[in-house]
Amino acid sequence: MTAMDAFTDLLDPDMYVVTAVADGERAGCLVGFASQCSIRPVRFVVWLSKENHTFRVARSADRLAVHLLRREQTELAALFGGETGDEVDKFARVAWRAGPEGTVVLRDAPAWFVGAVEQRVDGGDHVGFVLTPLENGGARDGKEAVFRLTDAQGIDPGHPVD
Repeated sequence: MTAMDAFTDLLDPDMYVVTAVADGERAGCLVGFASQCSIRPVRFVVWLSKENHTFRVARSADRLAVHLLRREQTELAALFGGETGDEVDKFARVAWRAGPEGTVVLRDAPAWFVGAVEQRVDGGDHVGFVLTPLENGGARDGKEAVFRLTDAQGIDPGHPVD
């Protein structure tokens, strides 16, 4: 238990799948630390663990794709959150397409955007990738029930933080 647990235990943030492509390698992971971080200009930050395969690919990428999942997409979330790209080709198990600017876009994601990496911020065991949205796709009518942290509670991480 940490001093922050009383606060963070009340949170139930949206979860995202972030994909990266660099040097001919694809990677993707489930991310719980992400948020819009500026209005003008629009910026969004995703935090990737220094321990995972996606971070190692993303640190050389100039674009990342960020995907929302529907609440019922537990299997997709488990693949990207519970498996590691060090051992598994996640993209052999999912429908995807080449996205804008050489990115990878998951076909089953209800909404996504591709962002240019503006800066990387070391936050401790995670690095924040500050993105400028370039292109987006997916549902624009109505609000989907999105996959949240509480939906991911049964997923054991592919790479623990420590």
